[in-house]
Amino acid sequence: MNRFSSVILTGGTIVDGTGTSPTSGEVVIQDDRIVHVGDAASSFAPRMGAGTKVIDCKGCIIAPGFIDAHSHSDLQVLENRTEKLLQGVTTEVVGNCGFSTYPLPDDPQVLRDFANGILFGNDIWGWNSASDYLASASKSEVATVASLVGHGSLRIKVAGNTSRELTIRELDTMSGLLDDALQEGAVGFSSGLMYAPGSGASPQELITLCSVVARRGRVYTTHMRNYSDTLLEAVDEQISIAEASGCRLQISHLQAAGPENWSLQRHALAAIEQASARGVDVAFDAYPWLAGCTVLTQVLPQTALEGGISQLLARIADPVQRELIRPWIKAEAQWIDVVITSAAKDSASLVGRSIQEIADERGSDPGSVVLDIILEQQGDVNIVEHAQSMENLHALLTHPLAMVITDGVYTSGRSHPRLYGTFPLLLGEIVRERKWLSLEEAVHKVTGKPAAAFHLKNRGRIAEGYVADVTVFNPRTIHTDASYDTPAVTPEGIKSVLRNGRVVVDSGAIA
Repeated sequence: MNRFSSVILTGGTIVDGTGTSPTSGEVVIQDDRIVHVGDAASSFAPRMGAGTKVIDCKGCIIAPGFIDAHSHSDLQVLENRTEKLLQGVTTEVVGNCGFSTYPLPDDPQVLRDFANGILFGNDIWGWNSASDYLASASKSEVATVASLVGHGSLRIKVAGNTSRELTIRELDTMSGLLDDALQEGAVGFSSGLMYAPGSGASPQELITLCSVVARRGRVYTTHMRNYSDTLLEAVDEQISIAEASGCRLQISHLQAAGPENWSLQRHALAAIEQASARGVDVAFDAYPWLAGCTVLTQVLPQTALEGGISQLLARIADPVQRELIRPWIKAEAQWIDVVITSAAKDSASLVGRSIQEIADERGSDPGSVVLDIILEQQGDVNIVEHAQSMENLHALLTHPLAMVITDGVYTSGRSHPRLYGTFPLLLGEIVRERKWLSLEEAVHKVTGKPAAAFHLKNRGRIAEGYVADVTVFNPRTIHTDASYDTPAVTPEGIKSVLRNGRVVVDSGAIA
């Protein structure tokens, strides 16, 4: 990745990340900072020397580097994976949904077993503290990394993989660990209340922890308890936690999953708007896709995961316990819409096929097949679930309180296409073709807005003195061909990406 002492971006249109109208002008970068925005950049050239690179941006937009405010690339940023970078992302907020790579418990494998389905790790990852992880992440060549500390990871550190009510001493210890992480540089706290052990947390436990977040002036992000039939109750709970603790609230990947629940979304948005109007600092994020992805164990009652994957597998293998679990299995969409994207073994017979198709082939019911597959694959199965409506997606993406995210998850099979094409989809199909948002609104939702929410100092704007994170793209050609069947497709229309003043993508390829 090339280093020039100076860079001049000339001939383009500047969309500065604030949501204001585009302007004509040039951008001058020295070392890692933007030193000039506007006209007369050519006057800088004589004193910038032979180490100056001039990038012709004619016909292109000069925007801040995109910020993925909801990422699960906690480990891949350390591997310098480039899928996000190629779609213009320069900063990633990791540690979402209650999963962070720290703090390690006495038995590190307990944390790895909990998180590997989402973080897609190996057998040796893990850090003792936020400062240790952030020190490693600071060496990434592909992203500036901001990390949330995960509620599930904290719970495992203190009490193991259990969903039981915590003792006062355990909760005090968790609060102390959370406070330490925030002081060491974590940008906030995340919960994953649909995943054991976080699913066992009471509102009071979360209020206690969020009070620490409020005291440190950070943000609380939440994968709520439910996005389907009890969506409204889940939203109300999180708003109540924010009000009681005084913390800032970010509701993760908001949606109403399943056709029978689509009408609930407008009521959820109304509740969020009413809370905002009475002074709650609340926002949400959403991805511009009609399908989400997660682990197959998510459709189980989370009490079945008490003690971790090994205990779950033992329960499924026991005929009596299996029959106690099976009636509580619930998909948020029809089983024909739940498609396997990766599996640990014999994946060719499963990947790309729906649970309903597999059940029909095996002459069994979907609930039994879910349990069979989880046991066969030792719990290592990922799915895509088609559960959203276009009308609801429009309402989410255009809402003034919304940010746009990837929620990208790496898998061993077909990763969701959002990992490869979210921001080109936003700026191409959503902005240019559907005209749901203006270009400046869309750019704001992936630059200045998340930078402010997560207190990413001097990022998210094209302005003098700001860090030189810049994405240059062609608004007429930017798009993605990534699909659910063929997700790993490099987007088109991204001309150049600079991170900390360094040219990391040049003419659409890694520099």
